[in-house]
This record gives sequence, C-alpha cells and structure tokens, in this order.
Amino acid sequence: MIQVADRLQTVQEYYFSKKLREVNQLIAEGKPIINMGIGSPDLAPHHSVIEAIQNAMFDAKAHEYQSYQGLPELRKGMADFYTSNYGITSDLNLEFLPLMGSKEGIMHIALAFLNQGDEVLLPNPGYPTYASVTQIVQAKPVFYNLKEENNWQPDFEELENQDLSKVKLMFVNYPHMPSGANATLEFFKKLVDFGKMHQILIVNDNPYSFILNDNPLSVFQVEGSKDVALELNSLSKTFNMAGWRVGMVCGKKELIDSVLKVKSNMDSGMFYGIQKGAIAALKLKEDWFKSQNEVYNKRRNLIFELAEKLGCTFDKNSVGLFVWAKLPKGINAEEFIDKVLYEKHLFITPGVIFGSNGKDYIRFSLCVTEEKIKEAIERF
Repeated sequence: MIQVADRLQTVQEYYFSKKLREVNQLIAEGKPIINMGIGSPDLAPHHSVIEAIQNAMFDAKAHEYQSYQGLPELRKGMADFYTSNYGITSDLNLEFLPLMGSKEGIMHIALAFLNQGDEVLLPNPGYPTYASVTQIVQAKPVFYNLKEENNWQPDFEELENQDLSKVKLMFVNYPHMPSGANATLEFFKKLVDFGKMHQILIVNDNPYSFILNDNPLSVFQVEGSKDVALELNSLSKTFNMAGWRVGMVCGKKELIDSVLKVKSNMDSGMFYGIQKGAIAALKLKEDWFKSQNEVYNKRRNLIFELAEKLGCTFDKNSVGLFVWAKLPKGINAEEFIDKVLYEKHLFITPGVIFGSNGKDYIRFSLCVTEEKIKEAIERF
C-alpha cells in the first residue's frame, strides 16, 4: 500500500473545502441556502480590467511562457500602488514579486525561510493556512493570543516571557481577519522592534486595507522595517479578482530573491492577460474604493441587524470584508451554525476554525447581496 508523506499527518483538509461539500449537497436537495461563510467577492472587477484582459489576447506574446518576476509594467504598477496608497517609495525591479494569489506567497515564504523544527509565531485567532503551511514544511506552530480586550493585537509582554530562541518567523495580518481589528503605526513600530530584537522575520498579510477602512497602512511605513519584514498583498478583495489569482510579496531584494528561488521552481510565470488586467486594476483611484465601500457599508449595516437578531455583540468600528460577532454566553458556535444551517438554511462560519480564541464567535461575510441578507433577516 502506498503511504503518504509524514507531513500530511499533521494537516487536515481545509474547513471550507469540507463544509462546502455539505452546503452544496443541501443546495442540490433544493434547500434555499444563503452562504454567508465565504469571503469571495460577488461584485465584478472594473470594466477597464476586463477590457485589458480581452485586448491582451491579441498581443504577440500573449500565450507564451512569462517571466517568473512578471511583466516590468506589472511590477511598476505594484510600486506605484504602494506609493499612491501607502506613501512608500520602492525599487520596482527589486522589491516586488507578483504571486498567483497571496496564499501562494505564504507557502513560498515558508519554504524559503523555514527548516524542520524552526518555530513560527501564529495568531490565535487567525487564517488557518498559516498553521497548515507551517506544519507542511515541518516547522512548529507557536500560537500567540489575540483577544478582544487587547483590540485583537499581540501582547508583547506575554510574547517576551516566552522562549523565542527557536522562533524564525512571525505571521501577522492587519487589518485582522477574522476580527476586523485595524493596526496603527505605533503597533507596527513595536512589531518591527520585536522582530529586530529577536531576529524574527515578520510577515504581514495585508489583503483588506481598502475595505471599509479610511486609514490603509503598510508595515513598510515604519522606518527600518525592510530589514526584518515582508508584506503580502492581494488584488482578490480590493479589486474583486479572487478567481484571477493575483497577489504580491514585497520587501528588500535579498529576501525577495529567496522567495523567487522557490517560486521559479514551482510555476512558469503568470498568464499574460491576467497580468494586463492587474496592471489596469492597480491604476484605479479613490473613486473605485469609494464605490465598493458604499456597497459594503449597506451590507454591513444589514449584517449588524441580523447579528442583533441572533443575540450577538460586535464592534461597529471594525474594518474589512467580515463581521465578527460574539455569541450569547454559553452557546457552542459549531452547534449553533449547524442548527442555523439546517433549520434556517443559512451558512455562517464558526469562529473556532480560526483558533481557540474564536470559540465564542461567528463570522459573517459581506459577499452577499442586500436582498439575500434581508431574506436571511426575515427567516428569523
């Protein structure tokens, strides 16, 4: 009998991969399921983005292998985007590497910097992929607490009391998913100082900067951050291009070159037309963000109404693509969401899948039309 690699014994199938099979079965049985579990934008990209990929099909080199580093104009677009929106000047050729989604970047960074037995600081609650990738490369996850009373930010005093001698890398994610908590420049400065003191590579996963957020931030706005930090960013949520798979990792040349060494052995470049569409997206200005946020704000207000009907509490100042809501005391989140799924045909995400500190919470996605949210409210 053929045996799988030992590394697969440490990871499970992604929660949504399993749960959506159950949800899809209910849909196949004719149940009127409303899916509020997944953060997959239902809005379309800007028309200029779609036109760019259409027009690119007729370019002479459209269907050839592409550079591992992406088109020069795509890297320039990424650099200009960071300058326009975060006020950061970068060397476009050396400091940006296009990715097929930032999720790919999490794996590439892990392969580039982690050895077996290295320890990785991971947020609890946080994106489950950080832990699964850490385990796949046979490093050791070490979870740090994020709690509501500390605005879902790490307690650096608590971290300093741990043995950090084997910690090589730390994943952070602000604006934070699932809670929607935002960072501050003061927080990022503490984070960079912490990384420098303990020689830990800080990886900030930053895909939610522009969703319902008036103050987009990058870790690179802190002086000296490039010595110890990489930042992942994505076009999936910001520009409604989730299925296009376009992201980026940015940082100083030496770190980016290490990631490129991995990436160049795992793919043969991003499709030309998608790069052209991404270039068009990165040129969009404030009007684009404003129009998207008008839609999301209306949806969020309705989700607040739904959450109140369910007896939940939540932070109206949170940002990003989700509403993170605390259940009434004593209610088990997983049992609750199954009850709601089977009795009210509404799929919501239980917070415990993001870590033990999420066990009393549920997460609603804003990727649902106003009509569907109103229908969900009526079901209660």
